This record gives sequence, structure tokens and C-alpha cells, in this order.
Amino acid sequence: MPKRHGNLYEHAFTLDRLHAAYLRARRGKRKTLSVKRFERDLGANLAAIHDDLTSGDYRPQPYRHFTVYGPKPRRIAAPTFRDVVVQHAIYAMISPIFEATFIDQSYGCRAGGGAHRASDYLQSAMRAAPEDAVLLQMDIRKFYYRIDHAILRSLIERKIKDRALVDLMMRFACDGSGTIGLPIGNLLSQIYALIYLDAMDHFIKRDMKVKRYARYVDDFVIIAEDRETARRIKGQIEAFLSDRLNLELSKWRIATPRQGTNFVGFRTWRSRRFVRKRALYNFSKALREGRVDSLTSIMGHAKRTSSYAHMARRLSAERPDLKLPRKLEATL
Repeated sequence: MPKRHGNLYEHAFTLDRLHAAYLRARRGKRKTLSVKRFERDLGANLAAIHDDLTSGDYRPQPYRHFTVYGPKPRRIAAPTFRDVVVQHAIYAMISPIFEATFIDQSYGCRAGGGAHRASDYLQSAMRAAPEDAVLLQMDIRKFYYRIDHAILRSLIERKIKDRALVDLMMRFACDGSGTIGLPIGNLLSQIYALIYLDAMDHFIKRDMKVKRYARYVDDFVIIAEDRETARRIKGQIEAFLSDRLNLELSKWRIATPRQGTNFVGFRTWRSRRFVRKRALYNFSKALREGRVDSLTSIMGHAKRTSSYAHMARRLSAERPDLKLPRKLEATL
């Protein structure tokens, strides 16, 4: 049995830890009305949170819901700033416990992870694989919306035996729509998703002995020795998802390295890598409109790809008047 951690609740919510959580929660948001209101009476607000947590009376407030439409519609549940502070305090306490067990090839929503690292690993794995190897790419149907709270709790309790903390954590797993699905927009939803699929990661790496594997949230790629092996692996993963996590695959594909794969926003082959066509479209639109912030973001994403030189040439030829940050200008 894995080591279980107790007596966390009282240490997670001291006034000093809540103040540190407030400082993290306000990063990039100091000009928002909710943060300004909270800061007007900072000491009293932190003390009120501390008192509610100490007495066991703390309950998350209702979310503000809205929909974003790019690249596909998603219903966002925005917590109040008060609840964001508490989530940061919880995250700071539990993250080191769970991070110690996550595999290195899980790249989503983690410090030191990210799309670029995931893409770098996949390309290096493709180069190291035999010439006749194949790529098995899969993703999970409506992942965040299908996470089962009972299963999530059991996975959390494998590491945490502090019932008061687990009870509070599970209150942040619900937005009033039942016992299935996580609110998208929560800080804690990110680590809950990591905990949920960590079980699959260890099944793939430890039980199935898969050597070359990368996952970014619910999108993952395995390099198998041939198509027959890839189909067998896919079947075993499908059974594990269904039996253990109440999930199912959405899309899957078997391809050769020569065909390449779309993963974490990049079209990747052994020898080179490009951004996706949507990123090129967004680049062209931002270039026409002269939106420096968008160009900076898109070109930063493309910096280690073969698409970058094409973008740099177009920027110099079509909009020499635009000034990008020095870190990008140095490479144009």
C-alpha cells in the first residue's frame, strides 16, 4: 500500500498559509474587481476564511458560469476569489504528495511540463524507435465531464487519510450538477484530472511495460513495435478505462512515423515539426490586424518548429512596422 498522509488540514489553513495562498491567487488579477474588494479588508477576509475552515463551516460559494467557444465550446465554472484562495492553499498542501508519484511523461497542468516539453519528448521517442514502429494516438471522450466523484475520492484517499481535508476537496469537485464531472475553471480540477489518469499512466508503464508513452491531459500517444501490438494495447487500455475509471475512448488512430501525428498543437514527424493549420490561420489574421500580443503568443508557440522561419519572413515582409519582444526579435 502507498504511504498515506494524515493531519494535513490544520497545517494547510494557518493564517500564514492562507496569506501565501492569497498572494498566489492574485497573480495577474490585481486589477480585477473581485481582488480589489478582497484586498480592501484583507486581514478580516483572511481571518473569516480561517475561522470558517477551523470550525468546519466553510462551503464553496456558487460558481459564475459562462461559455468559451475556441477551439470548441466549453462551459467554464469561475469560482469566487475567496474560493480561489482556499483552492491555492489546498493545492500547495497536496501537490507535493501527488507529484511524487506522477510519471515524467505526463505533461499537462504541471510545473516543468507543458506542450513544448511533451512535443520534444514525443519527437525524441519517434527518432529512437525502430523504423517499422507505429504511433497509437488516443483521447478520452468528454474527460472532465465524465470524472466519477466516487472513483476520484478513492484515488485521493490512497494518499490522504485526513477525512476533513478530503471532504473539503470533494466539495470543490462539484458545481451542483451531480456526482459526475469536474468544473472546468477550477485550479483543483487540474490536479484532480492528473490524479484520475495517474492510475492509467501506471497501468501503461508498470503493468503493460510500454516504453515510449506521452500524455497531455486526455490526449496520449504510444509508440508500439507494430500494428498488431498497437491494437492489443488499445484494447487493454479501453478495458482499463471502462472497468476502473468509468471512461471511454473518443478517437484513436494508428499511423506510421512517416505519416506523423497531431499532438499538443504540433504536427510532428521524426525530422521536423510544424504548428497546426489553425495556428497559421490565426497568425495570418493577427498579422493583418497588427495585434502584437497575439503574434507574440503564436510565434512563441512556434519557436522550435519549422513553421517559425515562415512566420518570421512574413512578419518582416508584410509588417516591418510591428515590434515584437526582444526574445523573439533576436531570432527573426
